Amino acid sequence: MRLILAAACAAAISLAFVPGADAKGCIKGAIVGGVAGHMAGHGKLGAAAGCAVGHHEANKADANNKANAQAPADRK
Repeated sequence: MRLILAAACAAAISLAFVPGADAKGCIKGAIVGGVAGHMAGHGKLGAAAGCAVGHHEANKADANNKANAQAPADRK
């Protein structure tokens, strides 16, 4: 019984210190990829690939937004 309690406490402590995941684009990509993969007979594989592609596209769009949001030059 002590071993189970110790393992549960260790798991709770380790989960408390895990940083939050940044899932930009992953959910949307996983849904689209899962549907497409389901049609081809590979739903889980399609969801995983869709998550990766969606995350990549979200990061690419975020980088473009940061590049375009430069401070305007001073006008005199």
